[in-house]
Amino acid sequence: MAKEIPLGVRGEAAETVAFENTLTSHHPELPPVYSTPDMIRLMETAAFHALQPYCEGDQITVGTSIQIVHRAASGVGARVKAEAVLESFDGRFYTLRVTARDDVQEIGRGTVGRAVVSIGKFLEKMKSSGR
Repeated sequence: MAKEIPLGVRGEAAETVAFENTLTSHHPELPPVYSTPDMIRLMETAAFHALQPYCEGDQITVGTSIQIVHRAASGVGARVKAEAVLESFDGRFYTLRVTARDDVQEIGRGTVGRAVVSIGKFLEKMKSSGR
C-alpha cells in the first residue's frame, strides 16, 4: 500500500496548445481550439503528479473515473495549466478536484478518480486475463 496521502496535496501540469491538441487536428471541419480529451489528459497528469510522491516501490496511480466540464475555448499558443487537489479517499481509491486555466480564464473543472496499483501485479493480471 502507498504511504498515507494527506488530503489537500496538490499537483500541476502545463502545456502550450499546439495544433495537435486541437479539434481541427482530429476533424478538419472543426475549429482550431484545445480539445476536451487533451484538457482531461492534462488534468489526469496533474492528479498523477499530486499522488506519485506517496507511492512506493513499483506503485503508480491509474485513472478510474472522470467527471469534467469544459466551459471555454483556448486557441493554439495558449498556455494551459491544470491543477489537482486531493479531496477524499476510500481505501486505495482517491478523488481529486481538478481545474484547468488558460492565460485568461478557467476553461474546465471537475473531479478525477485514481487508484494505487502495483505495476507488476497490474501487468500480471492483464497477462493472465489475455489482454
